[in-house]
Formats: sequence, structure tokens, C-alpha cells
Amino acid sequence: MRLEEKVAIVTGGGSGFGEGIVKKFTQEGARVIVADIDLDAARQVAGLYDGTALRMDVSIMKDWAVLATDMEKRFGRVDILVNNAGITHLPQPMQQVDEAEFDRVLAVNAKSVFLSAKTIVPMMIAAGQGAILNVASTAGVSPRPNLNWYNASKGWMITATKAMAVELAPRGVRVNAINPVAGETPLLQSFMGEDTPEIRAKFLSSIPLGRFSTPEDMGNAACFLCSDEASMITGVALEVDGGRCI
Repeated sequence: MRLEEKVAIVTGGGSGFGEGIVKKFTQEGARVIVADIDLDAARQVAGLYDGTALRMDVSIMKDWAVLATDMEKRFGRVDILVNNAGITHLPQPMQQVDEAEFDRVLAVNAKSVFLSAKTIVPMMIAAGQGAILNVASTAGVSPRPNLNWYNASKGWMITATKAMAVELAPRGVRVNAINPVAGETPLLQSFMGEDTPEIRAKFLSSIPLGRFSTPEDMGNAACFLCSDEASMITGVALEVDGGRCI
């Protein structure tokens, strides 16, 4: 019960890594808001793990403002925020990604963190405590060709994590990130372009431990970094990648 009575928000909590984080947090005693643009998926996960579902587009300020108001009224605080929601563009040369697709990737992967700082961080500062976890990617550390703007958005998230950590440390708020390698999530096919045994084998050959990241891997790492056990850890981008970035 490392997160007993903690109030947590997990964006993109309706599937994949987000669901793994929701599951682990609730097992450890947290009260979790499962925020996702797909309300049906959020409701399904919330029902499985005794959370609360909320439809939310993380790229829109209005949705963040509604969330902050709801959290203030319902709980009076936010102890943990996990910025997990993310998207990618299909693998292709950088110049072929159209402007609308670029804007959407940056809005969901980067602007969302800015919007969370405008709405949720003030509640943590007022309370003098809080833990923020940004789900970045190995792509932000060791980028691969043809995912250029996705790579860039995750590199931005890693730098933002460190900058936020430095600024918020005196206010009692810790900020960390985790860098997963690709996993069995709805984004896997988008990363690979095509899901075939040959492409999977090629991808797995770049991971020394020989497997994809799992939602359980992310849940375990997230739980540790957001718990009091990690009270001396801030500004870290922890690679949970089976050795991919070595």
C-alpha cells in the first residue's frame, strides 16, 4: 500500500501503459482518475480497477481546467499526476509528415505537459507536495529514423521534466520521467509501420533483454517514482527499456 490514500490522475489511462499504471496505483491504495479521450476505454479500466473515468483531450486547456476544478471540489488536492497520454505519426521521412500531423503530435506529447503545469501544478504548490511523472520514451534519448517529430516531442518531454524538477523542488514537488521502449500497446503498429513477424524480430533484436516493455513494467516503475520511497529522486528520466539505450 505504498500509495495509500493518494489522489492520482493518469492521462491516457484507458489502455496500454496507462492501464498498467492505473492497475498498479489502485493495487497500492491510490484513488485514481482515469482520464482518456476514449471515454468507453476509460470507463472499462476504471471499472476493472475501482477508479473514476473522465473523458479528456489533454491538448485542450478547457479540459484541463475542468479536471482541476473537479479535483479541487472532490478531493481538495492532487498528490500524483502521470502525463501518460501520447501519440505518434507513422514512420516516414521527416519532410513527408504534414503540418497538421506535426501539430497534433506536439499538442498531445508536449503542450499537454505545459497545460498540466498551468492547472494542476498550482494545486501541488499550494499543498507543498506532489509527484509528477511524465511518460517519455527511449526515442527521446536514442532516436530512430523516420519518427523524427515523435522523437523530438519525447526529447522535449525529458528536458521539460528536468527543468520542472529544478523549479519545483523548493516547493516540495518532485518531477520525473520514465522512458519505455515500444510495448504491446495500441501505438506499437504505428511505431513499426507494419506489424509482421519479421519486423517484430528486427525490432526485438535491438533490445538486449529480448522483449517489449509491458504495462506491468511501466506500472512498477511509475509506482516507485511516485511513492515516498523515491522522496530523494527528482529530475530523473528512468529508462525502462531492457537495455535498448545502452
